[in-house]
Amino acid sequence: MAEVLVYVDHVDGAVRKPTLELLTLARRIGDPVAVHLGPGAEDAAKTLGEYGAVKVLAADAPEFADYLVVPKVDALQAAYDAVSPAAVLVPSSADGKEIAARLAVRIGSGLITDAVDLEAGDEGPVATQSVFAAGYTTKSRITRGTPVVTVKPNSAAPEAASAAGTVEQLDVSFGELAQGTRVTSRNAREATGRPELTEAAIVVSGGRGVNGAENFHVIEELADSLGAAVGASRAAVDAGWYPHSNQVGQTGKSVSPQLYVAAGISGAIQHRAGMQTSKTIVAINKDSEAPIFELVDYGVVGDLFQVLPQLTEQVKARKG
Repeated sequence: MAEVLVYVDHVDGAVRKPTLELLTLARRIGDPVAVHLGPGAEDAAKTLGEYGAVKVLAADAPEFADYLVVPKVDALQAAYDAVSPAAVLVPSSADGKEIAARLAVRIGSGLITDAVDLEAGDEGPVATQSVFAAGYTTKSRITRGTPVVTVKPNSAAPEAASAAGTVEQLDVSFGELAQGTRVTSRNAREATGRPELTEAAIVVSGGRGVNGAENFHVIEELADSLGAAVGASRAAVDAGWYPHSNQVGQTGKSVSPQLYVAAGISGAIQHRAGMQTSKTIVAINKDSEAPIFELVDYGVVGDLFQVLPQLTEQVKARKG
């Protein structure tokens, strides 16, 4: 079978879940070849092999940490030149989409971003996307060059399929632009113990109806009982009630969890664009005419300050 490059998202060799999803999708169209940049390749290879990577192309250099994006594009291009793959798959993070776009320009290929599914086709891989604020579902294929596709987290359930996962060193030459933007400082994000918003299987979000930062604890308590991430609408973020890093929506983060709970969120198109591909949507709102009820699987017309504490207690009781 043809080989498919999979860009590895990891933290010091700890492979993140979106990469395992990409390996699962890649096996539909070829043999996955993982590209691991940075430290920890030997540790990562064990996990990557468990999920189908026939080999791992590894490179480590200070440029990957010291400069933004371009050194990683140089490395991914080197992997592309070495393998001549049938497709290149990259996670749909902010960095991932920029890396994919730059690579597509360099190799003269088409690009599909934010795919939610991928399947083999007679004339190349076919990607499914949710477009126009998830109002439509489209199927597309790239007609020029090697397909470069970014895939949203939670688009596929990771499936183990043991393969060799042999580590091979990747020879990378950095271009003149690699040192164009230097990282001058880093600040560690405060740990909450909750999953990353874009990768979480469950997300609980609060909006204008929460009516203040001091009330967001009801959202957090339900999220913690479910092992969920916490999200917020743009209205809540703009009011200063919750950090921008937790914003779900067109100008925030796109999520596609198995369960999305929207509390006190009216359902403006800006918010819907970031969560409408969720598998199951539950909304709690006092306004029975709120637009959010147009797309939910389950809706509760009621006061979130009465509903959420009861729901949290029920979840804890059933878990316990």
